[in-house]
This record gives sequence, C-alpha cells and structure tokens, in this order.
Amino acid sequence: MEKQSVTIYTVAREARVSMATVSRVVNGNPNVKPATRQKVMDVIKRLNYRPNAVARGLASKKTTTVGVVIPQITDPYFADLALGIDDIASMYKYNIILTNSDNDDDKVLKVVRNLLAKQVDGIIFMGFNIPDELKKELKSGNTPVVVAGSVVNDDELATVRIDYQNAAKEATLKLLDNAKDHVAFVTSSLKYTINGRDRLNGYQAALEERQVALDDQLVVETDGSYQSSYDQAKKLVAAGAKAAYVNDDNLAVGLLNGLTDNGVKVPEDFEIISSNDTNYTKIARPTISSITQPTYDIGAIAMRLLTKLMDGDESTTDEKDVILDHGFAKRQSTR
Repeated sequence: MEKQSVTIYTVAREARVSMATVSRVVNGNPNVKPATRQKVMDVIKRLNYRPNAVARGLASKKTTTVGVVIPQITDPYFADLALGIDDIASMYKYNIILTNSDNDDDKVLKVVRNLLAKQVDGIIFMGFNIPDELKKELKSGNTPVVVAGSVVNDDELATVRIDYQNAAKEATLKLLDNAKDHVAFVTSSLKYTINGRDRLNGYQAALEERQVALDDQLVVETDGSYQSSYDQAKKLVAAGAKAAYVNDDNLAVGLLNGLTDNGVKVPEDFEIISSNDTNYTKIARPTISSITQPTYDIGAIAMRLLTKLMDGDESTTDEKDVILDHGFAKRQSTR
C-alpha cells in the first residue's frame, strides 16, 4: 500500500523541488545541479519510487501512445499544461500525438476519432465542452480520458484542475473591495461549462456575498478573440464598470489596451484581474494581476492519472476529480 501511494508529487514534496526537477532527474536530463540530483535520487531510493512500473505493466497493449487534444495550440496556458504532460509521458515511456481542435465541435469530433482510429491507449482532453455525439462514442469505447486544466459538460470524466468557481469568486471579491458594485465579468463563450457554470457562478456568489445586484450589462460574452475584448472596453466604461474579472489572459490584454486607447487609466480608473497567469499578464503594461494555477503540475498529474486508468488501477475511483490549489499574483492592474 505504501508503494502505491508514492507518486512524483510525493518525491517532489519530500525533496523540496518541483515536479519538473524530479522528471528531469528520472529522465536523465543533464540540466540539474549535482547536489539537487543527488537529493532527488536519495528520496527516490528511500521511498522506493518506481516510475516505470506502470509502463512495464502495459507492455501487452497494442500501442504506447497517448492522444492530447488542445483547443488552441497558440494559447500559452495549454502549452504550459502540455509540458507537464510530456515530461510524465516520457517518464512512463509513452509517445504523444498532439492535436489541435480550434475550439470547433466538428474538428473535435474529427481529431478524437482519428486518435481512436490510431488505437491510442488514452486521451488527455484540454479545453472545453465535448460534443454529445463524441460523448456517446467515448462511453461506448474502452479508451480512458482525463480532462486537464478545465471542466467539461460530462461529470463522469476524470479531471485535474483548480476550483474555477472559487477562484472566480475570490477574484471578484478582491475587485469589489475597491470598485464596490461596478465589477464586470468578461468571458469567452458562456456555453462552455467552465465559463457558464463554474466561473459565472463564482462571480455571482461574490456579488451575493456583498449584496450587490447582478447587472446583465456587466456580464460580457465575447468570441474569445483579443479584438472582441478590445472592442468591449468603451462599452464597459459606458455601462459604469470600474473593474473586470476576465476569464482568459488574451482577453485581459485586449481589454487593457482598449481601455488605455480610450484614455482610461489602469488601475486608477479601472482594475483588471485575469485567470491563467501566462506570460501575457507579465509582458503587458501595466502588468496584469491574475489568479495563478500550477499549470505544469495539472498536466503532469493528469498524465499520471491517465497511466493509472490505462492500467485498470481501481484505486483511481477516488481520484477522478483532482483539485489543486490556486493562488493570486498581485500586479499593476489592481490597486
């Protein structure tokens, strides 16, 4: 029992290093300081951690390939998640087929069907809702699926994520401290479960806690593009907004630049908090405050969970909705 409970996360915690460092040590990557390498190896030996045990147990499978579905391959949030997935896949001797769905239901169907046709051993699904037709196909087959860094419209699928509802509530409460009752929610499509259920519910819960009435004009749904958010800046100011919680860093930068170009000072006249803490939030000026997520860890743990599901490990039944801690990075877009 003790051996089963030892994971890469356990090793990283005991050695007081990142999961990325542990994976580099196990994979023989030379870019690790000798003292750090020895510290990790000592913990691995003490805990009797065997990273390749699952891969060996899967030797009878038809392939050693995992499909990874990304909704937007240029989005740095999903790229960061993919790093964690790739490192753990390498550790367990899996090859990855990376596919891009472009947030399009028809393309999602096509790319997942192609992965199933290639007889992948499992799929990591990143992004948004799964079409009903595809849900039926996944349920009728035996290919394990793990959703990483999101929630989708199927509560039966395993997920690794943060608590998006609570994160949205915390961000909105921070903005309400200064803006009182003039906080907007700027989001990509509300048809996606993560936005229309989790984040919207968190935003509304914060308003209710502060006894602020919901103003429909301040819930702004965009098409997810930079330009669509940029174009909303003037409308939000006209509607009386003094702050906005934004579901995506690309949209946050669009809003910031739209405000700036319309003579609205951030954060003096308008505050912004974003959601994913990618490089967009750091290279913008002013820099953008954001909810922080352990993106590498989400990807790594999702891949590790998938190896267990592919191995038929029954102990995973209690692990199918893994929620990791989020944080908050205070930057220049909030007072």
